[in-house]
Amino acid sequence: MSTNRIAVVAAIPPELREVLSRGNELVEVKRGEAPSEGFDVAVTTSIAGADTALYDQFPALRLLLCNGTGLENIDLAEAGRRGIVVRHTPDEVTDDTADFAIGLIYAVSRRIAEADRFVRAGRWDKERMSPSRRVFDRTLGIVGLGKIGQTIARRASGIGMSVLYTGPREKPDLAYGYVPAIGDLAERCDVLVLSCPGGPETHRIVDAAVLERLGPEGILINVSRGSVVDQEALIAALEKKIIGGAGLDVFDAEPSIDPRFAGFETVVLAPHYAAVTRETRYGIANTLAQAAADLRAGRPVRDAAAAFGKG
Repeated sequence: MSTNRIAVVAAIPPELREVLSRGNELVEVKRGEAPSEGFDVAVTTSIAGADTALYDQFPALRLLLCNGTGLENIDLAEAGRRGIVVRHTPDEVTDDTADFAIGLIYAVSRRIAEADRFVRAGRWDKERMSPSRRVFDRTLGIVGLGKIGQTIARRASGIGMSVLYTGPREKPDLAYGYVPAIGDLAERCDVLVLSCPGGPETHRIVDAAVLERLGPEGILINVSRGSVVDQEALIAALEKKIIGGAGLDVFDAEPSIDPRFAGFETVVLAPHYAAVTRETRYGIANTLAQAAADLRAGRPVRDAAAAFGKG
């Protein structure tokens, strides 16, 4: 029987459960239960996060494993004060998320999902679809040129798109054009891709004014967080044809998305699916399992809470 126990405090993917179960005993623990001294490792997700109440529930906690890249729902400062290492998985999701962003660009611009519905409905022998828009030769604007954003930029350059970006600061070592203001970027690009982190700094940065400047031929792609977009403004922009379309992988209050999105032919919807590949799932699982093994063996573990100090 395993001698290592890991508290599972959120719904985790089966691949992660499978890998963590090798050499560990996984114990489902409901949040808000009485404090338990029996766990030095717990596993959560980017969506479920972790707060002071969870840390209080596990006073012996030394390592918090996070399935996912987002940290906005994890209290890193409190983890740092308590000496809890937070290991998330930003590197594992990069390539698949970038690929999915490019896929959404094609799906919306070339109307791939709409064409599929058109054929399945038996409409082809009675009518013709109107022309779509090409992808190459167009300008891509990226909001957030971190690892995922840079990978999207490389993919986009490879298919003949021009790339501009915005973010907190310019990155002069990169060959892409920097546009300081998101509204100016929206006006200058054909496709606006959101690959920035969630959190207070990016909350609703895509608002009605930005969408207005993106324009009636412009496309919005979101593989970031639903919180980055003013959802009511987006729905209004789609209803009034202020923008040309959208490819959305993330939403407010997901998975219960606003039903109005389903009525737009110009929108491609996905269930927070950008990084859901077999390869990424097992990559995340192996990274987190290795972190637990390293901690217990006294080896260093990459720590997202390190910037907040220890003890």
